[in-house]
Amino acid sequence: MYAEERQHSIAELISTHGRVSVNDLSATYGVTTETVRRDLATLDRMGVVRRVHGGAVPASALTTLEPGVSEREFTRAEQKDAIAAAALSFLPPVGGSAVFDAGTTTGRLAGLLPHDRELTLVTNSVPIAARAATMPSVSLRLLGGRVRGTTQAAVGDEALSALEWLRVDVAFIGTNAISVGHGLSTPDSDEAAVKRAMVEAANHVVVLADSSKIGREHLVSFARVGSIDVIVTDSDISTNDRKKLSDKGIEVVIA
Repeated sequence: MYAEERQHSIAELISTHGRVSVNDLSATYGVTTETVRRDLATLDRMGVVRRVHGGAVPASALTTLEPGVSEREFTRAEQKDAIAAAALSFLPPVGGSAVFDAGTTTGRLAGLLPHDRELTLVTNSVPIAARAATMPSVSLRLLGGRVRGTTQAAVGDEALSALEWLRVDVAFIGTNAISVGHGLSTPDSDEAAVKRAMVEAANHVVVLADSSKIGREHLVSFARVGSIDVIVTDSDISTNDRKKLSDKGIEVVIA
């Protein structure tokens, strides 16, 4: 196989499977890892793929752009509704505690909370707090800090200081992207810091992410996949992605 043919084939493979490692490509095409790295460098310069540690991802998988809440609210809405409904089964026992990360899917979950369920709810999300504040059985703790207009989430030292002293039963976490290599990631470093603190504050971590986010990577990683217990996603997740996550000991729930 000529180099051009192999590079074309590699580009198609990465487009189909998302992140692919140098070692896997070396074994697939029967060439050295050095040859694979040269191929990936060529494809990167062409803008077809983006090189990441140990391999490459589709060029479209890396971005620093962050859509606002209003835009995300109507993106894959049906899948998000199903994910939120499935995530209800991971609520802590009556009288337990949970931290809700800011996000449109976690927001949907908050909207489904039973009104007679006693729960201590911690959140940095203005919309989630507004919903929870009307529920008489919910003890609400709203994290302070600067509110980002894009996500309507409180970030900064105030939120981080509060989370440092908390321990909750469950964290319901949203993410802009998730891959085995880069973990859970988001475009904004302040948002990432709060998400990281939420993960560290929880005994059990449940990630709510529709399948379009799986295999993608954003600028700032806030948690390795090994630090999460469950991911609730939709049926469009590929068999390959599901296996990668399951192999890391994560319970993959299909909504």
